Amino acid sequence: MNEEPLILIVDDNPQNLQVLGSILKEHGYKPAAAQSGDKAIEFVQKKSPDLILLDIMMPGIDGIEVCRRFKAKESTKDIPIIFITALSEIKDKLKAFAIGGVDYIT
Repeated sequence: MNEEPLILIVDDNPQNLQVLGSILKEHGYKPAAAQSGDKAIEFVQKKSPDLILLDIMMPGIDGIEVCRRFKAKESTKDIPIIFITALSEIKDKLKAFAIGGVDYIT
């Protein structure tokens, strides 16, 4: 592997960003962070990550809407999205998978 895979972490909690970023870096990944849905969209317009770890509950544009927007665009529809959230209801999981999430971590 010549280049570290780029993983975008999207979460409004700075501690979560730091912890996840450290873990990913230790395992040979290149983490990038965005503290809001808007910042995630802005980031992906400039760079295409190999994977997105996306919090659902964020102020402004939530993770569900961010995922919808990425899946609606030809240039971003194939980026895998894993939801990271405290929401554990079946209806929340079904919604996340229905809009294009590849996994759901609580």
